[in-house]
Amino acid sequence: MVVLPVFLQAPWVHKYPISVCLFTFVWLGIGIGLATLGGGKWFDFGSLLIGVSGSWLGGCLFWGWLRAYPLMHLPVEAVALPTALYALSTRWRLGAGFYIACLVGTGCTDLMMVLTGVMNLWPDVVQASLQDAPVLLQSAAEALFNLQSIILLIIAAILIILLANFMKQRVRPNSPTSSTWLVASAALTTTVWIDGLFLMTALFAPRLSGLI
Repeated sequence: MVVLPVFLQAPWVHKYPISVCLFTFVWLGIGIGLATLGGGKWFDFGSLLIGVSGSWLGGCLFWGWLRAYPLMHLPVEAVALPTALYALSTRWRLGAGFYIACLVGTGCTDLMMVLTGVMNLWPDVVQASLQDAPVLLQSAAEALFNLQSIILLIIAAILIILLANFMKQRVRPNSPTSSTWLVASAALTTTVWIDGLFLMTALFAPRLSGLI
């Protein structure tokens, strides 16, 4: 669920942004259908897909029309945040927890891009031609390999993992919020691995990057 927006949605939305936006309603419809017709785990899975639809919509709006403006990334991705915050107090909390955890991961990623100086390279990379973009992306990734950036990235990864473990420790037997904490913890932890995978892709196979 976390991987899809990074490596599937991004290249799709570059070419056909309207169709990808409309696909949000497919996620939403399947989620509502499963939650309405099924019970127990089916409801939880439906709720999760509704959370995915929120992340999907934010990604569509940003990567489809606003990708050259990195400061808009987090605000646009937070398009469903008010609804998600409200849903935390309802039985739809599982999807809300997933969405909010993904948003926290996005915020951490963007913050590290600012602190390491990569954010300044973002507009050039996403607006470059198909021939030039891989070279620029690879150069941006290589720029991270200095002592200060490496230390910052290690500290950030440790803090995210500690936060994810804190969430996992909130799991209590028979608690209605336990699944939400567990899903949020998993989504946040996955952010670290996705960022690492994207960095390796940008370094060694930049043409495979979903951002291009």
